[in-house]
Parts: sequence; C-alpha cells; structure tokens
Amino acid sequence: MSTRREFIRQASLLGAGLSVSPFMIKAGINRVGANDIIRVGLIGCNGQGMSNLQAFLRNPEVECVAIADIDDAVLQRGAERAERVNTKKVPNLYKDWRKIMDNKDIDVVIVGTPDHWHCLQLVAACEAGKDVFCEKPLGNSIEECNVMIRAAEKYKRVVQVGQWQRSDPHWQDAMAFVHSGKLGKIRTVRVFSYQGWCPSIPVQPDQPAPPPGVDYDMWLGPATKRPFNKNRFHFTFRWFWDYAGGLMTDWGVHLLDYALYGMKVTAPGSIMAAGGKFGYPDDACETPDLLQTIYTFDDFTVLWDHAIGIDDGAYGRNHGLGFVGENGTLVLDRGGWEVIPETVNKVARMEAVPLNKPYGGGGLNLHVKNHLECIKTRNPNCNASIEIGSHIAKFSQLGNIAYRTGKKLSWDGKSFNDKEADAYLTKQYRAPWEFPKI
Repeated sequence: MSTRREFIRQASLLGAGLSVSPFMIKAGINRVGANDIIRVGLIGCNGQGMSNLQAFLRNPEVECVAIADIDDAVLQRGAERAERVNTKKVPNLYKDWRKIMDNKDIDVVIVGTPDHWHCLQLVAACEAGKDVFCEKPLGNSIEECNVMIRAAEKYKRVVQVGQWQRSDPHWQDAMAFVHSGKLGKIRTVRVFSYQGWCPSIPVQPDQPAPPPGVDYDMWLGPATKRPFNKNRFHFTFRWFWDYAGGLMTDWGVHLLDYALYGMKVTAPGSIMAAGGKFGYPDDACETPDLLQTIYTFDDFTVLWDHAIGIDDGAYGRNHGLGFVGENGTLVLDRGGWEVIPETVNKVARMEAVPLNKPYGGGGLNLHVKNHLECIKTRNPNCNASIEIGSHIAKFSQLGNIAYRTGKKLSWDGKSFNDKEADAYLTKQYRAPWEFPKI
C-alpha cells in the first residue's frame, strides 16, 4: 500500500498547483468505435459514484483510467475497490477533478459528486470532448439544467443521467399497462418516498479544520464558503440547500419521472407545496422532513409525498407510485408492480394483476449497457438522456421552490413571473468559479 499512498500524495500536490479555472484543456472530440476499449474516469468515488464505476467495469470493453476525489481516505478506498475488478489497468489518482478533463485517454467521465458540482463538471467534460454518465439529479438549479443541455448539444456528447429505473424492464412493463387504458380515466398519481432508514441529524458544532487529507475548499467549489461541519459533508450533504434539495430531488427525480412518463405530460399548470421540519424540528437538516407537493394538470393531479424517519407510505410500501384510475390502481415500486381493482357495491371493475417482480439483471447494469451502446453508435437518445434528466430535475425543483416561497405558483417553462420564486432559478457561484456560459 505504500506505493498507492505515494500516488495519492502526489495527486494532492498536483491538485494544489493547478489553476482555479474550471476548464483546463479543450481536447478534440473522442470517438469510440464498436470494438474499441472504452476508457472511463470517475469524479467522486464515494457511495453511488463507485457503484456506477463498478457497473461500467462489469463490461469487458471498459477500463478505468483515472479516479478523482478530494478526500485522500475515500480516494484510497475507491482505488482499492476499482482495482479488484479493473484488472487491466491501475488507474491514475487525482485530487483535483480537472486532471480528468486534461487526460486525453479518457472517453467517458462518470460524475459521482454532490449535486452542486454536476453542472461545472458535466460542462467541462463536454468541452473536453468526453461523453458523460452523470449521477442524478442532473443539476441543483433550473438554469444549471438548461446550460447542461446546451453544452451536450454544442459539443455533440452522449450523456446518460443516473436515473437507472429508465432501463429497468418491470418499470417499462408497468408503463405499457398504464398506457393501455385498462385503468380507465386516471384522476391522480400518488408519488411517495417514506424513508425510515434516514435518521435525524443532530446539530454539531463547526470544526476549525476539515479532516486530514480533505481538500474542503474544492469540495465546496461554487457553493457558499462556510466553516467545515461534518453534517454537510459526504452523504448528509443532501439535506442542505447549498448542495442539494432533500428527498424531493434525491428520490423525486426517480419517481416523479415515471409519473410524467405514465401520464405523457410535461409542464403543470400550477404547483403548491406544504410541509416542514415536523418530525425533527431541532435537528441540523435544512430541507423538510415532511413535504407534500401538488402539481395540477388539466384534468388530473400528481401528488408528491415524502417523509424521513417513517417507513409507512402508501399501499404498504415505503416508496412508489399509484396511478389511481376509475377501474383500478396500478402500484409500482422497485419491488415490482401490481393492479388493485376498484370495487364498487362489491363489484370489481377490472381483474386484479398480481405482483410482477423485477427481472433482467438489475437496472443500473442495464442502464450502463444502454449508455455504452449509445456511445458506440453516437446515439444521444439514451434511456435517461440529458433532456429527460434535465426535465425531471427541473420538475422537482419546482416543488421545492413552491415550498420555499409558500406560494401557489404557475410556470411558463422559463419563469414563474414572480420575483421571489424566480430568484431560485439559478445559483450564485462563489468566486473564482463562474457559472458556465454556453
């Protein structure tokens, strides 16, 4: 391990000497043939970032060329895990993610960082001629999503967003049933995420310095400068507005996506939301521990309902969707889908459909295979293309903005025509980082 630690030490020194410019080198457009090795670089190797890389490495045509992370301990652990399956090549290790962009051997960048970094890193990868697999939610603001689409289009990049349920067969089967019309007129779609495993986060004091080996200023990046507090770091970053949007964006992009898919709709006529810190009013989280959001369309509604610390959602599940029709309700989650008939005066309006369980080898694995195929054929229409990822990330943001303003809002696709709400459309980046101009 001494050699590996020396690699990390050198990576730290390299990162310290780099320019603060977010975009290092504009490389030529990489083109991957059908039989070529596809070389990937990972930014952010904690948690889902590493899971994404491992899914790529299950494909024999993939090599991991480089890994970047701001935390030496995470980088060390990630390198060891990658090498167990990436036997063809020892990856380069970087403390500064911009070295990934500088590496001309890399064809695909996996963005596994917290939400507030996605925009800068995806745009930089597109500029450098690299395709991108970006963890969800795509962006941390509506305008970030807009600029990311423009970057992918301008540089002709193949982007897959990590909404892997788009590649999971039983979800597709459920949509086919919804679209068949057998449920009758659908009045509402209940979308819910009750996550009992998510604990309350007790308030902790700021610390005078980050842990050894952590480049905290780079972790913050474009976000507001704040003292180090471990509640805001690694996994629990998602409960703070600077970096993410709570369960509304964390789970909402997976589940609300299928509500819109099933109903074949895009923009709602109005959005209103209510909730708060009802379960844990004195803990450290900024995002609400309970939230209901109602999106109103012409002749139906989509209801988002979430809670942390509670597992009792709807239909005996802790997450999922219920397409509530005149004849019956289709209930769908990661464990499968079924149809519960509507019974009136003891007469069922349709036959029940028993639980159809998942199949096909796992959504994430299939999602990565779809991305690899699209890269080889230069087809930008991945199962969760940047347009799909952008749309649902923005849709989830609409719900959070309605909650934060406390207003019933209308949306014309570009603005709310409300000064307070429109202030949330973009993020103010901390210097020297600048919002990309595409």
